[in-house]
Amino acid sequence: MVDWKWPEYATPTYIKSHIHLDNLDKSKGEYVLVPTFRLPALIHTRSGNAKWLVEISNRNPIWMHPDDAANWGFKTGDLVKMNTDIGYFIDKVWVTQSMKPGVVACSHHIGRWRRPQDKTGNRWATNTVNIENNGNGGWKMNTISGIEPFESSDKDSKRIFWKDGGVHQNITHAVHPDPISGMHCWHQRVRIEKPGKDEHYGDIFVDTNKSHEVYKEWMKMTRPAPGPNGERRPIWFERAFRPDPSMFYIDKKKED
Repeated sequence: MVDWKWPEYATPTYIKSHIHLDNLDKSKGEYVLVPTFRLPALIHTRSGNAKWLVEISNRNPIWMHPDDAANWGFKTGDLVKMNTDIGYFIDKVWVTQSMKPGVVACSHHIGRWRRPQDKTGNRWATNTVNIENNGNGGWKMNTISGIEPFESSDKDSKRIFWKDGGVHQNITHAVHPDPISGMHCWHQRVRIEKPGKDEHYGDIFVDTNKSHEVYKEWMKMTRPAPGPNGERRPIWFERAFRPDPSMFYIDKKKED
């Protein structure tokens, strides 16, 4: 850590993250959102066409502890507006003892979408949506229709009984590159509120200008390379598909 210009963390210590309780204002309805847990029936994006798995799990409500739900007056099935750093998404509440008070969760890998003009593609787990641009960096997405039975060579496609394809939450999460590792910090600080009368399940809004501002704020917390021996990242740092060792070094001649 000293070699990589983080001497204050050379001794194992506790670092308060952006979702630490000290960084949340409960008076404004701020909570920690865990958007990375997975329903056990699904596997990332690889289960979108698995009809039997989608039949079991096809929606991703907001898991909320009964105490928090009572404070908001929510019951299972009510709509909740989840405001993020760059926008919001509107989902349904699922009241459960499985959550810790002050923390809410929304399963990922659900909420796939396509526009009417797009190729049909996956119809087992994809909502049809409309997307509008306000011309000032704001993008609004709303659901036109959910999952419906359809004709195909698979007779099961006519037996689809579920209509809900979930809510696409990921697009509303700002890019938070961890200052030390560079990895994305997925957990989000959200502000909960009740939706307005003209807001509906599945509505999503994102401000791309604000997204870029948040990205630059987080980049300011980094400390630029090179590290020891001109490395751009630790040579021992493993990854799923490891690049050639030469890619771990900054070529000063090319920079000049």
